[in-house]
Amino acid sequence: MRLGIFSKTFHRPTLDGNLDAVMASGLDIIQFNLSCAGLPSLPDAVDMEMAVHIREACEKRHLQMAAVSGTFNMIHPDRQKLRNGVRRFRHLAAMCHAMGTSVITLCTGTRDPVNMWRTHPDNDTPEAWNDLLLTVREVVNIAEEFQLDLAIEPERANVVSDAVRCRQLLDTIASARLKVVLDAANLFRPEEEKPLADVLEQALSLLGEQVIIAHAKDYSTADGLKYVAAGTGELDYGAYLRLLQDYHFKGPLILHGLSENEVPKSAHYLRTRMAAVQRNG
Repeated sequence: MRLGIFSKTFHRPTLDGNLDAVMASGLDIIQFNLSCAGLPSLPDAVDMEMAVHIREACEKRHLQMAAVSGTFNMIHPDRQKLRNGVRRFRHLAAMCHAMGTSVITLCTGTRDPVNMWRTHPDNDTPEAWNDLLLTVREVVNIAEEFQLDLAIEPERANVVSDAVRCRQLLDTIASARLKVVLDAANLFRPEEEKPLADVLEQALSLLGEQVIIAHAKDYSTADGLKYVAAGTGELDYGAYLRLLQDYHFKGPLILHGLSENEVPKSAHYLRTRMAAVQRNG
């Protein structure tokens, strides 16, 4: 298991400035976003020249691109916006190998028409689920065309809100192209009394073989649930990392949900916890 970071953590006006900031952090694995190269996260057109430029800029700095963000609202209630999301997703997929990655990360969306990260009561309806299946099948076909993997992240506010729902999606789609991003903080439910370690063990028992990326942020309940930098909240990282190791997770652990000035402390915290888990077997 190696530690990486969202490239968007570092706000710089140029791609070179962004990647130099990643290098300066001491991390060498990124989950990339095209916004770091001055493009929309989902591009308006295929730009192979830019894709090659991004790959060469990463190679020059010995940075590995674990994945690129392809997030869009996969059940947007506005059908035209949904179709536009799929169209632009295909542009991104066409650029991936030239950029140096074969993984696109996704979330499953919400019926909220404005905020993709806000829950909506209609997310739990059969209609929302059926719409999700239609969109996922489309993007899986695109992934097949371009020989890519798609990593879905369970999100509290989305249709796929937990590990059980994610397992249902994987089984229904039944494609080897569909993988999982696991974020322990996303699975915490303050209204439930079940310990998070038990929730994580259930999640990994259901999804372990498909988990190719793990995320590292934290949560705090001191003033209502909010997400904070890894190591500054209540998440039991000892249990999280032990479970990832127990289920033979070999992918990167990607820092996110923090400000640039929080990176050194969180990276040190996680490296210390990772080393302890490895020492204890």
